[in-house]
Amino acid sequence: MTFDDLRRLNLRDVGSWPLLPKAAVLALLFLVIVAAGAALDWKDQYNALTAAQDVEAKLRVQYTEKKAKAINYELYRQQLVEIEQSFGALVKQLPNRAEMDALLTDINQAGLGRGLQFELFRPAAQERMADFYAELPISIRITGNYHDMGAFASDIAQLPRIVTLNDIAISNDKGVLAMDAVAKTYRYLDDEEVAKQRRTAEQAKGGAKK
Repeated sequence: MTFDDLRRLNLRDVGSWPLLPKAAVLALLFLVIVAAGAALDWKDQYNALTAAQDVEAKLRVQYTEKKAKAINYELYRQQLVEIEQSFGALVKQLPNRAEMDALLTDINQAGLGRGLQFELFRPAAQERMADFYAELPISIRITGNYHDMGAFASDIAQLPRIVTLNDIAISNDKGVLAMDAVAKTYRYLDDEEVAKQRRTAEQAKGGAKK
């Protein structure tokens, strides 16, 4: 079919057109309809489908994570029990309020037992309160020989209660060694003190929000 034949086609008499022009016109109409549908209706449906697919992917990830947790639930429970036991063992290393005087005596005796002389043994006037424990710094100054000081530090580390030596400084004054340090010991708070700490924390949060 030539170009002249196409020019002679009458749009009012499409039914008598040859097969090839009819097919071309039908194909063009089909493309126009598809384009119009995509622009007017299918685009929103496609976007909705894409969004639904994204949600499905997220749900699959959540399902996989929760499935893994469910499979390992007993293991997590066992780990929680072990953590609680370890925590309980650590808490037992903290004295209560009534035991603090005995612990201070133990620290003092650890130094005297090594032949050291205390020139200063001054617990802080006020404890530093935390969530469930209180910290008591003790400023100390002891004199003696180097090996006895090392043995004293080792004895402190082996006490049944938690005691740490901080800010250690050793000086030599005319052949006499002196060690300045801050011994820190801790005790756990009783129920009343814990409740007070929580109230204080809540009040602080409330004041910060205002």
